[in-house]
Amino acid sequence: MKLKIDKFILSIIAVIGLAYIFPQWGTQESEIPIDTISAIGISLIFFFYGLKLNPTQIKAGLKNWKLHLLVQASTFLMFPLLVLLFRPWIQNQEQETIWLAFFFLAALPSTVSSSVVMVSIAKGNIPAAIFNASISGIIGIMITPLWMGLFINNAQTDFDFTDIYVKLIVQIILPVVLGILLQRFLGEFAHKHSSKLTIFDKSVILLIIYKSFAESFEDHIFSSVSLLDLLSIFIGVAVLFVAAFLLTGFMARKLKLNKQDQITAQFCGTKKSLVHGTVFSKILFGNMASIGLVLLPLMLFHAFQLLIISMVAIKTE
Repeated sequence: MKLKIDKFILSIIAVIGLAYIFPQWGTQESEIPIDTISAIGISLIFFFYGLKLNPTQIKAGLKNWKLHLLVQASTFLMFPLLVLLFRPWIQNQEQETIWLAFFFLAALPSTVSSSVVMVSIAKGNIPAAIFNASISGIIGIMITPLWMGLFINNAQTDFDFTDIYVKLIVQIILPVVLGILLQRFLGEFAHKHSSKLTIFDKSVILLIIYKSFAESFEDHIFSSVSLLDLLSIFIGVAVLFVAAFLLTGFMARKLKLNKQDQITAQFCGTKKSLVHGTVFSKILFGNMASIGLVLLPLMLFHAFQLLIISMVAIKTE
């Protein structure tokens, strides 16, 4: 039997290779405005979602409290508890720092854009995905510092989160609302060209993947630790993700959620936001000397989740 490899998976591998060869294109100093392009792309994705969303389905989706509870519990409760299980085995300061980095990762909210895009590709519950991924960022602003405050005492409380709220509203909420309002005029067009819009969704995801890996390669994040430590951290990241993914799927089945809701629960409840992580790291850790090590598990998890969830989404499609 001939093994068929999906073109999107090959595209992901190619993009990672491109990021390794030309990381400078994805840095803050690059003349290519990738952040702006990504922001516009994300807004368009949610605008098109708004065009395709059925208001009746939205109302029904918001009432699906079991799914919402599972996603948020997975993000803010299950993840931290999984990492807490390993705290008794800490023996020295280096292990303490690595464990704290994993706990920081576990306490973060879910990412928004890629979660919803992957749910869309896998034919999951899109309205519920938009709701849960969006509300996760807001909950995280309150919950993440509380979790971290149990283990660090230098958290600052005077940081202005206005930019995060504005970004959430401008890039996510407003485009969806605008799409819903224009649905009667452009809804048929969106459904007619649904396959082309899916290609657009995947293109934006590829851009996000490139940006993530390019910054990692340019900052030499993978060379700041020994090969053995890097391998151990990567294994830890993989085990954490797989455990969370399987547990969330198990709970979704126990709650008797339908197939669409199971996809949404697993895809939204197992993602972590690199954007929020970067912001929170500045607030919670300040000028800590090992800040690079603290961010390393998050960087690896971010790349790993995009790669694996992309493959799972394609197979579920």
